Amino acid sequence: MTKYIFTTGGNLSSLGKGIASATIGRLLKSRGLKVTVLKMDPYLNVDAGTMNPFQHGEVFVTDDGAETDLDLGHYERFIDINLSEVNNVTTGKVYDRVLRNEREGKYLGACVQVIPHFTNELKACIRNAARASRAEVCIVEIGGTVGDIEGAPFYEAIRQFRNEVGRDNALFIHLSLVPTLTTAGEVKTKLTQHTVKELRGIGIQPDIILCRAKAPLEDDIKGKISLFCDVPVECVISAPDVNDLYQIPVNFEKEGITEIILDKLSLITDENDMSEWTEMLKRQENPRGKCTIGICGKYFFKDAYMSVMEALKHGGIAHRVGVDIKLIDTETSALKNQLKKLDGILVPGGFGYRGIEGKIKAIQFARENGVPFLGICLGLQSAVIEFARNKCGLAAANSTEFDDKTPHPVIDMMLEQRDIKDKGGTMRLGLYPAELKAGSLAAKLYKAKKIQERHRHRFEVNLKHHKILQQNGLVISGLSPDGKLAEIVEYPDHPYFIAAQFHPEFKSRPTRPHPLFAGLVGAAFEHAKDKKKD
Repeated sequence: MTKYIFTTGGNLSSLGKGIASATIGRLLKSRGLKVTVLKMDPYLNVDAGTMNPFQHGEVFVTDDGAETDLDLGHYERFIDINLSEVNNVTTGKVYDRVLRNEREGKYLGACVQVIPHFTNELKACIRNAARASRAEVCIVEIGGTVGDIEGAPFYEAIRQFRNEVGRDNALFIHLSLVPTLTTAGEVKTKLTQHTVKELRGIGIQPDIILCRAKAPLEDDIKGKISLFCDVPVECVISAPDVNDLYQIPVNFEKEGITEIILDKLSLITDENDMSEWTEMLKRQENPRGKCTIGICGKYFFKDAYMSVMEALKHGGIAHRVGVDIKLIDTETSALKNQLKKLDGILVPGGFGYRGIEGKIKAIQFARENGVPFLGICLGLQSAVIEFARNKCGLAAANSTEFDDKTPHPVIDMMLEQRDIKDKGGTMRLGLYPAELKAGSLAAKLYKAKKIQERHRHRFEVNLKHHKILQQNGLVISGLSPDGKLAEIVEYPDHPYFIAAQFHPEFKSRPTRPHPLFAGLVGAAFEHAKDKKKD
């Protein structure tokens, strides 16, 4: 029987429930258990696809094309698993199912209510996620915080769920802030006491409390939380601030959380094997040098580029190089001066015209000055526009996304996208294959002839312009199997200049860095060394 772990949060958002869930998943996997994770978000959106990255963070895309919450990226990176559409549930998605069931008469004329119809559908989603992966342990993270009005049905559903599967088969982990009052120099537990009180008021008693704090908690503080929250003192776990997220599994293991979970769920497992993870940490903690890479975009919000930033770190791990990541505003008048300080340039994906001309200038600077460059999705499209303008003599070249009257639409919307009215879930999404050109940089990096990568876009390099781009020196080194869609382009007369129509960051792992990011960091490190010689 699958065992279930429910992760809830109190006090405020962004405490790190996603990282905590991912960490627990990694620790259980290190004991030989098969783990999956489900993120349940109480917002009314059907999925994250139409949400603003500046407010919600990046949209993470799975192999099957689901547009999901960024926490699924944490789950995949930490646990090294591939998730799917069943691993992210929202209020909007579940209400849509309930209403369709009602229209089809599946409730036999009953008055449809939050309880039991909505909560039953939530419980079915939990079981579906466990069943789809045949997991031995299913970790379920509830988005938001205890007390949010939109989250109430989710808490009721997991309360019911534990009673249905039995207390030996499910446990509750609650994450709470334990702040230090700077003026008094005291660690305060009252916030945790109140959030646990609220949780207990809806019928949920946490089995483990994770305490987010600036530093590890002293025994007397743990004792106080244990006393007032009715949790054994050994189940009060310190979750202190860290310099790097990948240190957290080691910290949690030292706190004994894995043994507590195994005991409470009556799980018998293999011996702990964290060798792969600790080896990765050694490479990260002992760099042989560093380089500076700029993400040239329009969002000054790290969550908007979460997977890209993590993939750059993974590239650093591959080469034992520290990566100093700078967010570069492509709308700034000081763009060129900022670019001069970089060892590598990355232009990420995005939508809309704002900042696009600055991205094109950044790419031109990288191409003309031999600065290692990686373009992703819109980054590839921007690179093609720049090349068409400055190397092919097509000065007015553009994307029809930005100028539908351009005489040289080197980037254009796919034909099958033109009549689509709904914005959500209708782009080219998920895994698609590509064939790599023999002898190309892409083929050397991947060490393969064929690849599959995750996509999220509506526009493509216009097939009518493939010929002129290639005649002037741009290599289309990755093509769809039918030869119509440019998946990868590169400029061979350059130390490292490559761009992908897909999103390689979604498949990068700390223990298995993606080759395009590893290649960028390696080239940027060499560029940094050359600059020092000069």
